[in-house]
Amino acid sequence: MSERSAEVTRNTKETRITVAVNLDGKGASNFDTGLPFLEHMLEQVARHGLIDLTIRAKGDLHIDAHHTVEDIGIALGQAVAKAVGDKKGIRRYGHAYVPLDEALSRVVIDFSGRPGLDYRVDFPRARISDFDVDLVHEFFQGFSNHALVTLHVDCLKGKNAHHVAETVFKAFGRALRMALEADPRMGGVVPSTKGSL
Repeated sequence: MSERSAEVTRNTKETRITVAVNLDGKGASNFDTGLPFLEHMLEQVARHGLIDLTIRAKGDLHIDAHHTVEDIGIALGQAVAKAVGDKKGIRRYGHAYVPLDEALSRVVIDFSGRPGLDYRVDFPRARISDFDVDLVHEFFQGFSNHALVTLHVDCLKGKNAHHVAETVFKAFGRALRMALEADPRMGGVVPSTKGSL
């Protein structure tokens, strides 16, 4: 499978975002978003997903982080969809369980061509540093809608909010990696009886 990469720019009245991805990378990442905690989480996605990921974002952070986080999810979803192309020869499905001390999360993804998010993550507090944990849902909603994936995100247990978030994003990276890998038995065929995804 040849190198799969894409760059997407999203400009609105609220945000200006550029995302570049290489799905066949080594886990390198570079961010400038004004959101240090989100950058820490996205670094986990890149490293554990073996995706090279660059994100530049300027948003209306003087209001709050909602638009910026959501639009980063949207632009990342668009970039991944563009990079994966026709999905020939990929595994399509990916899943991962990731622990961190007392926390345990599971993420399951299907590059189905149908957007859908089932999100069940209960954070033990509302903020991690100055980051509103409600925005984790907004990130994944934006991603699933624009990557055209079915995504199940579940935190099975956890008492430390940082650990909960980190297991979710690490599991997301691992699930992405599995789903996007070449399946040698698929022989370049789209993994669907419909013939397209």
